[in-house]
Amino acid sequence: MSDFIPVAAPALIGNEKKYVMDCLDSSWISSNGKYIELFEKGFADFLGVKYAISCCNGTAALHLALLALGVGQDDEVIVPSLTYVSSANAVMYCGAKPVFVDSEDQTWNLNPDLIEASITDRTRGIIVVHLYGHPVDMDPVLAIARKHDIFVIEDSAEAHGAEYKGRKVGTMGDIATFSFYGNKIISTGEGGMVCTQNDDLAARVRQLKGQGQDPKRRFWFPMLGYNYRMTNIEAAIGLGQLEKIDWHMARRREVASWYRAGLSEFPQVDFSPEMPWARSVFWLSCIVLKDGIDRDMVMNSMLQKGVETRPFFYPMHILPIYQSSTYGKQFPVADRLARQGLNLPSSALLTQPQVDFVINTLKQAVRRLV
Repeated sequence: MSDFIPVAAPALIGNEKKYVMDCLDSSWISSNGKYIELFEKGFADFLGVKYAISCCNGTAALHLALLALGVGQDDEVIVPSLTYVSSANAVMYCGAKPVFVDSEDQTWNLNPDLIEASITDRTRGIIVVHLYGHPVDMDPVLAIARKHDIFVIEDSAEAHGAEYKGRKVGTMGDIATFSFYGNKIISTGEGGMVCTQNDDLAARVRQLKGQGQDPKRRFWFPMLGYNYRMTNIEAAIGLGQLEKIDWHMARRREVASWYRAGLSEFPQVDFSPEMPWARSVFWLSCIVLKDGIDRDMVMNSMLQKGVETRPFFYPMHILPIYQSSTYGKQFPVADRLARQGLNLPSSALLTQPQVDFVINTLKQAVRRLV
């Protein structure tokens, strides 16, 4: 890495180039080829689920999951306000309405205690988001879903390999989605995956992602479908990444441990949480600055020293497209996290001296403001 330290950078340390060259040499570069099947099977085995179905990106994966579950016009789906916009947008693609819930302080994830107050007779399900690599507290969410006979989608885009009480995220809900964008734990450049144990949901997802074509009758399209397929080249990169996923997860945790140690006696910041029942993968190592410290000024100061940071996501309830649907509702935790949170450089390629430099740069920037 150069003197400039970015927030994220992919670590291509395995067979990625070898497998891509095999695609090029064989001419299998589109949405057919052996690497798609190998990547899907490998990811299903990694999670311990029956089906993993590749697609072109994580947003498409969410859209496919919602469609497979039958979400349609005027339905409602509960979504955390503090998330990346795709979690909400995919609901809108179906003609449904995302209903936003605030976060909890302990995990920064959707607060299970606030779910039932948002359930109506139009509620079809809940999308939980394992934000920044930390699992949602799933047991109360699943209990509420069973009580009200609604589905649970696990948006696991940021949490490959994270665990909740010994269970991998993406294995507990009705269906789960993953992203393989360039900054994720493992990457295909762009790409996504839909995972489930349910035979019918898996079959429906496969049909929907391939323009709705009947799997037994070529060029016959009995339903509206989408071109959401992954390419063989992307799957080849993904397989190379997946073969080293234990290394990728271990390195993220090691980087996070350096940050935690270096910031443990710096009271102006709170570091990424990890609950006793969770094993986070620390997709991004994150901090939340104490109230009164100007987060954007800290970021600008660090950038001048060659350290890139990134703000937390804007909560959905303040975005123009969603403001009208949340008028009068309060989201104090999401608002505070979004205002004071920032993501630190988190690449698996970081060295301890680089992390130490980031920590010292952060401390200097904060001290100038307090």
